Amino acid sequence: MSVEDTARPDAATERLRRWRLVLGGDRADGTGVSLTGDDARMDMALERLYGGDGSQDGGSRPGRRGAGLGDSAPSVARWLGDIRSYFPSSVVQVMQKDAIERLDLTRLLLEPEMLDAVEPDVHLVGTLLSLNRVLPDRARESARAVVRKVVHDLEQRLGQRTRSAVGGALDRSARVLRPRRLADVDWERTIRANLRHYLPEHGTLVPERLIGYGRRQQAVKRDVVLAIDQSGSMAASVVYASVFGAVLASMRSLRTSLVVFDTNVVDLTDQLHDPVEVLFGTQLGGGTDINRAVAYCQGLVTRPNDTILILISDLYEGGIRDELLRRVAALTASGVQVVVLLALSDEGAPAYDHENAAALAALDVPAFACTPDAFPDLMAAAIERRDLREWAERDAASTG
Repeated sequence: MSVEDTARPDAATERLRRWRLVLGGDRADGTGVSLTGDDARMDMALERLYGGDGSQDGGSRPGRRGAGLGDSAPSVARWLGDIRSYFPSSVVQVMQKDAIERLDLTRLLLEPEMLDAVEPDVHLVGTLLSLNRVLPDRARESARAVVRKVVHDLEQRLGQRTRSAVGGALDRSARVLRPRRLADVDWERTIRANLRHYLPEHGTLVPERLIGYGRRQQAVKRDVVLAIDQSGSMAASVVYASVFGAVLASMRSLRTSLVVFDTNVVDLTDQLHDPVEVLFGTQLGGGTDINRAVAYCQGLVTRPNDTILILISDLYEGGIRDELLRRVAALTASGVQVVVLLALSDEGAPAYDHENAAALAALDVPAFACTPDAFPDLMAAAIERRDLREWAERDAASTG
């Protein structure tokens, strides 16, 4: 018998074990495998979430796996501890999200012991923000701790990249004709500008005119206005946009404003020093009046040619659509660079109003989804006034 043949039984057993965990032990699963030890405990954790009819009554139907999580915060907290023991963090976050949606555990998140047991992530923050107005005092500090942990992790992951990308773009956008140092010379543009001075007999080019990068000064170079739709479907985008707003506000070369809206408009610019405060200043859910929000942002514009307005919305407009389009047209005509992000998240292709997106595209306003990891490069492209639709297509191709 070959070495390959002796290895087959173990491989087959491992496959059956995995199928048994997937199928859940129904009598008809056909695996004939019994689980013990950690495998049995993992299976029970999965069964309590994905088994039965997804109810909390603790029962199960014949021939179906199902136990429920029980109707108490301690029971759910124990289950959360179990899944954190047996599954990696990325899987735990998915299971938590599924538990909240499938088993209607939202109200249990009002309990401090629940909040102390969960794995903090963006989706959980969105859920907590939607409960912000009903959080009891005993749970509020635990909720803030969860939000603070997620915000800190996002700042660690995205902050420096954003500052570096935006700072470099600001340097490149401030070109001068007489750079003082060789390090400030933009050689690509310098060569293109001096091609007529090429000397073929010497195989060289005489750079009669140098084009360089300007060094950043303390003066504000760009105004950035972030307008964030806080309807329920935009929860993850609100979290990421608030963190990015705080990062951008920390840069002296930018003047950053942050506005959140539903049918009302709230300016949270004065809280940008603390993204946790920004997030607790939002109120997820409700209707949407994009026109009203854009009208407010229009009033913030004092230097049109140096202003970038980033509207983060799925474009489901509850206000006056024609007036919205007229406002956007007026902003772009005045020199404002308007960008629409249909989502700022990692959640895949978003749902959005295709008709409104097409109408904005006709006004030369790009509308596309953007992941948090791509946002620093998007900001750099916007500052340099590159073609953002072309940038979005390249980004989609590179991540597809």
